[in-house]
Amino acid sequence: MRVYQLARAAAGEIFEATKSFPSEERYSITDQIRRSSRATKAMISEAWARRRYKAVFVSKIDEALGEVTETQSWLDDALDCGYLDSTQFKKMDADWRSIGAMLARMIDRASDSCKYSSDTDYRGMIMEDPADWFGEKLVDPDEASP
Repeated sequence: MRVYQLARAAAGEIFEATKSFPSEERYSITDQIRRSSRATKAMISEAWARRRYKAVFVSKIDEALGEVTETQSWLDDALDCGYLDSTQFKKMDADWRSIGAMLARMIDRASDSCKYSSDTDYRGMIMEDPADWFGEKLVDPDEASP
């Protein structure tokens, strides 16, 4: 998937850029921006693996979109703190905007990715007798003849 490839590359760029962040930021901005950027691609991957269920697919892509916007927020902080120069920031921000736009389109067009999934909502259905699943008939012990 193209969006996964872009997210993977963008997360790699963030990892490289954050190597130069001050050591006092190790457990704050550095850790947070790395985590959110990596979570984006992980959520995309999980969504794709679970695309059989459209609602789950949309939910996971929506979570990935949330991680994208979190990453963009951390990029804003990195720029404001002077950890990224404006050229670096503009390129990274454009990449993450593009990833976000692709994810938003995936949500809008979820049926395209989930075209082989069932449209049936199984939550409200009454399940049949498990014996019927295998074509077996259960015999009531009181009705059984010797």
